Amino acid sequence: MISGKAECGLHYAAKRSGSAVGYCALSIKCGTRDEESYHAGIAHFVEHTIFKGTTHKRASVINGYLDRLGGELNAFTTKEEIVLHATVLKEDLGKAAALLFELATCATFPEHEIEVEKGVVIDEIQSYKDTPSEDIYDRFEEMIFAGHPLSGNILGSKASVKKITHDELLKFAKEKFVPCRMAFTVVADIDENKMEKDILKLVAKYFDGTAQEASLSCAADCTPEHRPCGHYGVPAAEPFEKTLNKRNHQANCIIGGLAPSLYQERERLATVLLCNILGGPATNSILNSVLREKNGWVYGVECGYNQFSDTGLVTISLGCDKSNVDKCLAAIEKEIGKLQSEVMSERKLKAAKKQLLGQLAISSDNGETQCLSMGKSLLSFGKIHSGKENRSLVEGITAEEIRDMAQKIFDRSRLSKLVYV
Repeated sequence: MISGKAECGLHYAAKRSGSAVGYCALSIKCGTRDEESYHAGIAHFVEHTIFKGTTHKRASVINGYLDRLGGELNAFTTKEEIVLHATVLKEDLGKAAALLFELATCATFPEHEIEVEKGVVIDEIQSYKDTPSEDIYDRFEEMIFAGHPLSGNILGSKASVKKITHDELLKFAKEKFVPCRMAFTVVADIDENKMEKDILKLVAKYFDGTAQEASLSCAADCTPEHRPCGHYGVPAAEPFEKTLNKRNHQANCIIGGLAPSLYQERERLATVLLCNILGGPATNSILNSVLREKNGWVYGVECGYNQFSDTGLVTISLGCDKSNVDKCLAAIEKEIGKLQSEVMSERKLKAAKKQLLGQLAISSDNGETQCLSMGKSLLSFGKIHSGKENRSLVEGITAEEIRDMAQKIFDRSRLSKLVYV
């Protein structure tokens, strides 16, 4: 693997694989939390409309540019990132890479395309509203982060999306899409040194002196220190317990609270292990075993952990028959209590670490997953941890640290609960 940083501040990395398929991604450190004085949802709307035309290509050309090569072009938005990524045959990687840079630096946001896309995004917003398991999570984040930029809904609202303008989109892209906020990553069967030269040529082509000056002036805002990590970063709203009547067939529930940030390394890794043990994707996780396999009360239950630059959020989410809500909540409280009071045996801890490391290894065996993960790592840390480093960090977590995190995160005085019935 090669990695580096261009003079303008853009980070890059390339990793060789044995596949005929190549992956590339341009990750940009700006998301919903960075909308500030803009209309809510503009980051996501930029992601949608960035494909609608550049100074060199019409929307119809962009849409078919990689398709005709058998490739794929896609993007997504999070609270802290916008990511443009492509999958192509390795011989077409240069075309895909150039297209990503062109989209990020030369998008024109045509007026007529904006109006069409507003209808698409509003329909997307409505589809989430019609899906209780999705809507409840958005509502929970809005409530627990009330008054903080992380409270914003990624999609925005129907009202805010309707107000987004052409000039606003151009201003947002010009202000946020600067090199020091970017990381470009590649995973393909390529000569890494040649790829590095090609990347630097693209950077020189698409970022002139003006862009570099803007990038360097914002460099301080792009460092981890710009978003400090206090006691789990941000002041949460007062813990709440709320039940809303949605007249749904099924009840949906979320319990959760603030957790370590991306930069609180040992606490973060202990939390990752804790969440995987409690409600990870495997059927042998505690809550899956008790709520689904043993009692058949739920179709699925999950303990999730979102890591942000200045805080984190751990949630336990489930959907069940309305008559089973109280039984599920009582069982969850009981199992959390065990984790808070008992130190896990060495045998169980070793098995939990092996399971997590196995899951991570299998998921990262996918080229696209590797490419996106590399971009996230460069944006967050300015480097990419090796598999050996990650393994060593996980292996170093103790049973006492897992118990301590269970006590802190699931402290009843800090937990919030939202139920849809």
